[in-house]
Amino acid sequence: MGAYLSETELYLFNEGKNAFAYKALGCHRVAMEDGSQAYRFAVWAPNALSVSVVGSFNNWDVNADMMRPCSATGVWQAHVRSAHVGDLYKYAIYTHDGELIYKADPYAFYSQLRPDTASIIYELEGYAWHDGAYMQRLTSNDIDRVNSPMSIYEVHLGSWRKGLGYSELARELVDYVIDMGYTHIELMPLSEYPLDDSWGYQASGYYSATSRYGEPKELMALIDACHQAGIGVILDWVCAHFTKDAHGLRRFDGAALYEHADPRRSEQPQWGTLQFNLERTEVVSFLVSNAVFWFNEYHIDALRADAVSSMLYLDYGKDDGSFLPNPHGGRENLGAIDFFRTLSIAIERHCPGCMLIAEESTAFPAVTSPARDGGLGFSFKWNMGWMNDVLSYMKLDSYFRKFNHDKLTFPMCYAFSEHFILPLSHDEVVHLKNSLIGRMKGTYDEMFLQLRELYMLQYAMPGKKLLFMGGEFAQFSEWNFRTSLDWLLLEYDHHAAMREFVKALNRFYTSCPALYARDDSWQGFEWRVVDDAAHSIIAFCRRDDMGRELLCIFNFTPVAHAGYPVHLPYPCTLRRVMSSIEQPQPQVITEPEPEGCVALLPLKGYEAAYYAVNIL
Repeated sequence: MGAYLSETELYLFNEGKNAFAYKALGCHRVAMEDGSQAYRFAVWAPNALSVSVVGSFNNWDVNADMMRPCSATGVWQAHVRSAHVGDLYKYAIYTHDGELIYKADPYAFYSQLRPDTASIIYELEGYAWHDGAYMQRLTSNDIDRVNSPMSIYEVHLGSWRKGLGYSELARELVDYVIDMGYTHIELMPLSEYPLDDSWGYQASGYYSATSRYGEPKELMALIDACHQAGIGVILDWVCAHFTKDAHGLRRFDGAALYEHADPRRSEQPQWGTLQFNLERTEVVSFLVSNAVFWFNEYHIDALRADAVSSMLYLDYGKDDGSFLPNPHGGRENLGAIDFFRTLSIAIERHCPGCMLIAEESTAFPAVTSPARDGGLGFSFKWNMGWMNDVLSYMKLDSYFRKFNHDKLTFPMCYAFSEHFILPLSHDEVVHLKNSLIGRMKGTYDEMFLQLRELYMLQYAMPGKKLLFMGGEFAQFSEWNFRTSLDWLLLEYDHHAAMREFVKALNRFYTSCPALYARDDSWQGFEWRVVDDAAHSIIAFCRRDDMGRELLCIFNFTPVAHAGYPVHLPYPCTLRRVMSSIEQPQPQVITEPEPEGCVALLPLKGYEAAYYAVNIL
């Protein structure tokens, strides 16, 4: 790294084409011309009258380490020989109005624990990674991620088990996920954030791993432990909006910089935050580089972009007339569309094998199509429609389900329009929505039966799987980030059995190619019973590349059936391989008919079952 910023680095940053801006801006140790060591500080503040670096190394003296502008780029830089790792610092900025403001470094690698807000000098280099074999597989072009198993355990690190840091989680959480059979962990946001209640979704330090659980290299060790165990790591990434806190990005140099100058474009009233101005090239460099940073420096497998819909639509969360239309008078955010395409191309080029996942709740087209084909370039999209329909169906009393049968079947009308993840996420167990098991009607036993059935439906439908922590043992209370999960429930038989059931379901899923090998087309799915609303029963087959089939049947009422008829288009025998209710695994003898056969399947109330199909 050169002592001074190069013209190329500055040019690419200003053009929105620098995917490694974090190596140029921020704080870095460099060798000076005389052989001495110094820390180079660089910050983008084009509207400032003057900028200086203040910190514990100069007694926070505004005049001690003045920064110089790098020509007309809007970037300022300074070299400080007296600074050391661990020192605190901020930028002291005189605005055009003559006001002196203090800002944390947008590119800082480490930050103080709230309520303190200073940046901390930290060097990411030096961590000895042990995940070389995993990373080699990750970057291999031989992996078909769309048609590979993906079972995701979504986690809020602060409340999985209260009081654990990155180091403890590298043992306890990783061991737990291995035992449960999940393929991936999804971590709720870890970029530094000031307000605990935001769960990390209102960030202030985009390049700072939150200090709540330890230092950055301890987070690296957690991810390393996951990879050594063969577990992928997905990180929630908040590229839509940022907090308004005084030390953060808002009016960074006294004027709108990271946000649009017009509040109709910058304000996000739904969350009380500011949206990024994605029409500004330097902001594009900031965010694209941030994604590359998490992939390259922390070995993250995937970033799950939060609130993508709020980025794609200028009127999202705003009353009619309170948004600024695009130049064509429309509501689409053209800057955001271009940003996602730029982002996906940069990730493909600089971070091969890494994935982008969209939390996107509308019918915006081609979210998971490649940018070169006119899409946004995401690898997967959360299927919010499936989640809303299925949960609204499951919370109905069984009598009323027959009038809402389409909530089960309609999601298949668009199941292959994108590459989907089926999420049962943290958003569904907060804000008085109730827990998953708390939604179920009926007796205590029936609530557990129906939750098992819901999970078997999720695992049988096309799409990857995601479950928020606590759901695996049927936590009754809503998630509370201030406390640990209710682990004591595992002392009760129903909850302990639920966890064992989810564990078995994960292992069955990852060992059964019919449930994932053709996840992206009708070749892997065929209805067997689609319109029996009167009995609230559905059945379908999943099929792998070798033609092997799995028959999946679901009874969403408490009414049992001694032999429910399912017509199959070929002579076959069936063997029950998994059920939501513990019972023997009988061989089902089918009866021949002119165009195949009919299987008479025993079904208990609120039962789901998988049958291996042996075609004769």
